[in-house]
Amino acid sequence: MKTLALSFRYLWSRPLAAALNLLLLALGLASITMVLLTREQIDHAFERDLAGIDLVVGAKGSPMQLILAGVFHLDVPPGNIALSEVRELQKNPQVAELIPLSLGDSFRGFRIVGTTTDYITHYGAELDVGELWNQPMQVVIGTQVALATGLQIGQRFVGTHGLGAGGHSHGDNPYRVRGVLKPCACVLDRLVLTATESVWQVHEKAYEGDTPLDAEDLAALEAEREITLALIRYKSPMAAVSFPRYVNSSTNMQAAAPAVEITRLLHMVGVGTEVLRGFGAVLLLTAAVSVFIALWNAVRERRADLAMLRMLGAPRRRVAALLLCEALWLALLASLLGMLAGHALTGLIGLLLQGQQSLSVTGWTWVEGEWAVPVLAGGVALLAALLPTWAAYRLDPLTLLNER
Repeated sequence: MKTLALSFRYLWSRPLAAALNLLLLALGLASITMVLLTREQIDHAFERDLAGIDLVVGAKGSPMQLILAGVFHLDVPPGNIALSEVRELQKNPQVAELIPLSLGDSFRGFRIVGTTTDYITHYGAELDVGELWNQPMQVVIGTQVALATGLQIGQRFVGTHGLGAGGHSHGDNPYRVRGVLKPCACVLDRLVLTATESVWQVHEKAYEGDTPLDAEDLAALEAEREITLALIRYKSPMAAVSFPRYVNSSTNMQAAAPAVEITRLLHMVGVGTEVLRGFGAVLLLTAAVSVFIALWNAVRERRADLAMLRMLGAPRRRVAALLLCEALWLALLASLLGMLAGHALTGLIGLLLQGQQSLSVTGWTWVEGEWAVPVLAGGVALLAALLPTWAAYRLDPLTLLNER
């Protein structure tokens, strides 16, 4: 305990040098902590939202765009597809489940998605209050939507055209909240869900205007109905070989395999995380050099003190332990500050993403790989302290006294 207390006093005997070393080491650890937290949560979010979805079918365009728009609701879909073609796909013997999605409107930045209750069942979401819709123009909202907008059961609201701010309002077709979902930590938390017929009703009435449609017009409108995307689950893994090729070559639609596209996306995201991780490594290397110089100078400046400790009976290992403990104190303090800063930065990123109704990221979590951060800090500090510690260990008090 005396060694620990004395080493702590020695550390702060030069406060400016100690603060600089602490800052450099803490910044490197903070960047590494932030990368660990964000990467782990993003990977988990992708895995969770993609669970059970084998294929996304939509209008021809970018496959990556289909995945981002249809699964994560982070992009604008390339267009619509005919309902009649989707129904033909649903009859295919290789398809076990098909969930239609109709996009196009939003409410305060949260997307209104026309679908079926199978979409809720797919993610295992449960109602917190209220009930599922049983007719058009009723909605079930996710927990983030409820918290951000203050919508409650029975309240009415009007959607706006488009998936962002600035669209015109569908004032003649208000929605009514019928249910609120429990938090599921999935994409449903930030969506407004309704029946597909609601989306058709809003836009068909907008198309119709004040002129009523006769039976022939209604039949023609029925034949022209579209949806935006379809999420498909196969009956057998063998369908992954032939079904996407069939969709891409034999229909006017495009099939995108989530596993393939997300691998590409994570590879692109990985470049950014590697840059941040490299930045953290450079800071740690700089901190190691700075700690080494500080401890080496400390040995030179404290030669008289260390010699006096030896003369008073302190063994070599006790003198060397002073330097090691000083480095470990620095590693401990830097670990605490660095991990705290890393969690704070991750929380800030989460707030920015939440403001854009994007992926859910929080700083109030612990990931498995974080245990390596203090270990890394201790390793860097000990590595920097090796030579100064050896110099302190070899210090001969008689030689030093003869020099004086």
